[in-house]
Amino acid sequence: MPQKPLDPDTLAAVADRFKVLAEPARLGVLQALRDGQMTVTELIDETGLNQANLSKHLQVLFSHGFVERRRDKSWVYYSLADASVFKLCDIMCGQLDRHVAIQRYAAR
Repeated sequence: MPQKPLDPDTLAAVADRFKVLAEPARLGVLQALRDGQMTVTELIDETGLNQANLSKHLQVLFSHGFVERRRDKSWVYYSLADASVFKLCDIMCGQLDRHVAIQRYAAR
């Protein structure tokens, strides 16, 4: 069954979500959260980002629905809102592997 073309508003929304994922630091935060929730302190240790930079990236990820947060007393815990984002990463990694293989073959 042919897929219906996307309207301009939907295309813009998809592009905005891809822009969020275009930042390596944000991908690193998502990767760190892959195995479960973490506090900001744990994320700083895991990603190597400073607190101000991490907070900025977490806010972007939260506002676009990639992460969730919950407060427990003085701690804020972040977790993935939807792990299906890694399906996109897997697709892209597969494409990159094929692209590199083609380049290596062409270089011979």
